[in-house]
Amino acid sequence: MVLSLAVLLVVIGAIVGVMRGCSFSPGGPSVDEGAMPSVDAAAELSSAATRVGFPVRAVALPPGWRANAATVSPVGTGSTATVAVRVGMITNGGRYLRLSQSNAPVPVLVVSEPGLDSDTPPDETGDQQAAGQSWTVYPGRPGEQTWVSKQKDGVVFVISGSGTAQEKRTIATVVLSGAVLPAKRG
Repeated sequence: MVLSLAVLLVVIGAIVGVMRGCSFSPGGPSVDEGAMPSVDAAAELSSAATRVGFPVRAVALPPGWRANAATVSPVGTGSTATVAVRVGMITNGGRYLRLSQSNAPVPVLVVSEPGLDSDTPPDETGDQQAAGQSWTVYPGRPGEQTWVSKQKDGVVFVISGSGTAQEKRTIATVVLSGAVLPAKRG
């Protein structure tokens, strides 16, 4: 009987040990913001601007927003091969947005957005107005939209992710009002 009790205590101890990492949250899941990665978007964009062949704009995130990723990723193949400068961010509402800047052709850039598993760009689904410009809307991941705007200097901005339309408008305003960062020297 003592041996059975000892085994039972070990099992209960294991369950308690595992359950300490869990908690009851009746309002839904919560996010420990201290556990999420952060990056210095300004520094990453400045660095990228010296390595790519197109103008990169600064992005000053609104209060409460946090950059959590920044990359320079290859886009396209052959004659359309170039790169996209991407910054991922968490909004103050806890949603994820990604801003891509590139000189790739729009169809190539839209297909390169994470979550689109096709070599053919999806059909446009409409337009949105943001920061005084019209943005073409494409479907993204399920429940998401991808907004695209091609600038006069050939740079294409893509805003994708689970953010709301208002949050996408906010990032559109931020990037279009951002200064062009110093480029690589000849």
